[in-house]
Amino acid sequence: MDQQKIGCFLKQLRKEKTMTQEQLAEKLGVSNRSISRWENGTTMPDFDLLIELAKYYDVEMEELLNGERKGDHMNHETEEMMLKIADYNNNERRILTRRLFWIFTAGLIAFCVYMISDIMGLAEIEMYARIEDFALGIVLGVLIVGMIFSSRYAMKIRAMKKRLLHRNG
Repeated sequence: MDQQKIGCFLKQLRKEKTMTQEQLAEKLGVSNRSISRWENGTTMPDFDLLIELAKYYDVEMEELLNGERKGDHMNHETEEMMLKIADYNNNERRILTRRLFWIFTAGLIAFCVYMISDIMGLAEIEMYARIEDFALGIVLGVLIVGMIFSSRYAMKIRAMKKRLLHRNG
């Protein structure tokens, strides 16, 4: 799969519809920066967006993935298969979100343990000092993990929810 070729094809299709990146982004519920990244071949749209793009541009899914026109329209079976793949992908994201919730919960608990110990002045006792250090280490680890995952996935999850609500509503 040649992302550059796909990007050029997506740009060509958008221009054939005489749309700006901003207009397409608004229609799909994504940022115009996402459209730009797709068209530059930097990233690829999610499966559910690829299906919407194929329908909107009136091309087959295979044509989008090959980055060139072939002929016939996407058949119903292919569309259903792609929707199942998109649903699976979205389910994986929900699982990731749940895991992040529990990681953040552990971080919050560790932070509370640290604060209680610090406020009560228990750090003077060696065992409590070690507990404080451990709790602070957990908090720092959770913050780092949270920043890495949430910065990359939060925007995608939010956009996926908007697309699903738009598709079902």
